[in-house]
Amino acid sequence: MPRRKNFGRPLNGVLIVNKPAGMSSNAVLQRAKRLFFAEKAGHTGALDPLATGVLPLCFGEATKFSQYLLDSDKIYRCTYTFGRSTTTADSEGEILSEIDASALTRQVVLAAMQAYLGDIDQVPPMYSAIKQNGQPLYKLARAGVEVERAARHVHIFDYELLDFRPGPSAEADVRIHCSKGTYVRSLAADLGDDLGVGAHVSKLHREQAGPFDENQALDLEQLEAERGEQRAEVLDHHLLPVDAPVAEFAAITVDDNSGFYFSRGQSVMDTKVYQLGDEGDTLRVFREGGTFLGLAEITDDGRLAPKRLLAQ
Repeated sequence: MPRRKNFGRPLNGVLIVNKPAGMSSNAVLQRAKRLFFAEKAGHTGALDPLATGVLPLCFGEATKFSQYLLDSDKIYRCTYTFGRSTTTADSEGEILSEIDASALTRQVVLAAMQAYLGDIDQVPPMYSAIKQNGQPLYKLARAGVEVERAARHVHIFDYELLDFRPGPSAEADVRIHCSKGTYVRSLAADLGDDLGVGAHVSKLHREQAGPFDENQALDLEQLEAERGEQRAEVLDHHLLPVDAPVAEFAAITVDDNSGFYFSRGQSVMDTKVYQLGDEGDTLRVFREGGTFLGLAEITDDGRLAPKRLLAQ
C-alpha cells in the first residue's frame, strides 16, 4: 500500500498557543498546523477541553524535543467548587453527590491543602489518557467500568490559596506549581473528600509549562486575523527556535569538522566540554555559524556523544 503523502511546509520551530476553553488540544494543534501550513506538528501534553492556557506546539524537527516539555514542571490557576462531586472531577462530568459546603472557611481549606505539599502519591482519575492493558482509562470509564489504578509519585512545589468564597457551593481559587504527571482534577477531588463535602474543578488555566508562560501565548483568532488571505510565511516570526524546549541545557559550539561527524552520529572531542558540565550532563551542540545540531551527553573520556540529532 503506497504511503500517504504529507502536505505542508517542512517547518521547524515552537509555537506557544493560548488554548481556548471547549477545544481539545488536538483540535488546537490541527488548527495551528493548517494556519502555518506545516507538514509535521505535535503538542506537548494535552489539556482538558474545559482548560485554557499555555499549550506549546512543536513543528517539524522541534517534535524531537517535545518529551522534555512533557517531563517539565507546570503551573496552574484553577477554581475548585466544593459540595459537588462528579464522575470526571470537573464541571463536565455527571454529578455523583451534592452536599452543603456552607461550613467551610478559608482557614479550614488552607489547612487541608498543606497535606498536599511536597512528595505525594496520587491515584490517576478514571477519566484520563493513561492506558491499562492497552486501553485508555477514559474509554473504560465511558463504558461504566472502573479498574484499580496504581498510585503515582508526584511533587507539589507550591499550593497557594488565592481566594475563597464561602457558601453552599463554596469556591476556592488556587495556584499549583507541580511536577509532571500531576492531575489537578484529582487534587480537587481528594481535597473535597478530606473536607467531607466533595469537590470538582470548575475552571482550569495553565499558566506555565516548562520554560514557557502565558505572556508568550498567542490566541488562534489573533493568528488567523494576522494571516488573513496572505501566505502562511507571514506568521513564521512567531515561532521560537527548535532548541527552545531544551534551552535549560548549556550550549557548546564545535568547529565544522567536528560538526560534520557529530551530525552523522559520531562522538567528537572538544576541549570546552568540562567547562560546561560533568560526565553524564546534556549539552546543546551548535556548529560554527549557529546551526543547532542536537543534544549530546558528556562521556567519561570528555567526548560529546550524540543523544538527539536534527536532520541536517
